[in-house]
Amino acid sequence: MSELPPCPVCRSPYTYELESLLVCPECGHEWAVAEALIGDDSFVVRDANGNALQNGDSVVTTKNLPVKGTSQSIKAGTKVRNIRLVDSDHNIDCKIEGFGAMALKSEFVKKA
Repeated sequence: MSELPPCPVCRSPYTYELESLLVCPECGHEWAVAEALIGDDSFVVRDANGNALQNGDSVVTTKNLPVKGTSQSIKAGTKVRNIRLVDSDHNIDCKIEGFGAMALKSEFVKKA
């Protein structure tokens, strides 16, 4: 018997197949089998407006961001090019002119 993925909503391990869908008996969530196969390994990073970000995108900061160890801050409206997404608390790695390599949170940027 093949192992079925847990429910994406409540993470219950008791999922079962019903025709072409997977069903969670605990929360009642139903989803397609194809969604379960591609949804496990990938993570989605969203900006302040809810747009999905990808590696290589350009973003603009939405507020002034203080930089640890210096009295300067990254001003709102600063454009950051060629971002790289990582799976951590600060989920954007980038280089900002005048500051160097930085890690930003996606909730403080919007897609350019």
